[in-house]
Amino acid sequence: MTNLWTAPDAPMLLSDAASRTAVRALLLAMADDELVLGHRHSEWTGFAPDIESDVAMSSIAQEEIGHARVFYDQIAALDGTSADRLAFGRTPETFCNAVLTERPNGDWAFSIVRAWLYDHADAERLQAVAASAFGPFAALAKTLLREEKYHLLFSDAWLERLARGGDEASGRVQRALDAAWPDALGLFESTPDTTHLSAVGALAATPDEQQGRWESRVRPRLDALGLRPPVGAAPMRGGRYGRHLPDLGMLLMEMTSVWRSDPEARW
Repeated sequence: MTNLWTAPDAPMLLSDAASRTAVRALLLAMADDELVLGHRHSEWTGFAPDIESDVAMSSIAQEEIGHARVFYDQIAALDGTSADRLAFGRTPETFCNAVLTERPNGDWAFSIVRAWLYDHADAERLQAVAASAFGPFAALAKTLLREEKYHLLFSDAWLERLARGGDEASGRVQRALDAAWPDALGLFESTPDTTHLSAVGALAATPDEQQGRWESRVRPRLDALGLRPPVGAAPMRGGRYGRHLPDLGMLLMEMTSVWRSDPEARW
């Protein structure tokens, strides 16, 4: 895998500390989103509605965590640490994931709605990186986009299945959408780092622009399925700045328990 920091065109973009810090921050936010959501998806292993969905959700969880590893590896190369220490050795307030990803799974409808909203938002973010003026950064995003499209196919098929599954099923989906929508808006929380990256061309669309494109995609699809996002919902922000729910702390305690027993072990 190309090391972003030593790639041929890296000096052009990363010649100043502010740009290096901003690229690192975006990679960390993307990694933390993928890791935390991947863990939530993995909690469905053995409990999904049918065996095909069980296998699919487990595979998606594995891929999300694999994508997190890709990002952590790049940060580790800059910091002189390890991906494992970045994933398992930090406290909740140092995580930059959006709050949407850390919410407990709830019922299957909530998990599907969350996955669908996140997958569309992640696609917009990766497309903004894929159009980056920083070639290795763009190439990395293009590789991940090819895998992420299958996640969307799965969540979209299940969203339609539930929305058209009768009053009880559609009611569950609408309640899930009401709960998840403010958190989903928080995926597009701006930071000084994303502002900087947009200014230097390393990010082809600002978070606000990404949100506009995201809404132009998800709203018509929801409307076609008879679903309505809550009106006037305030975005659930703070995750990018380390402000999280107690749920994240409990998730990390469970996720890191083996690593914390011997952080220096080699498996």
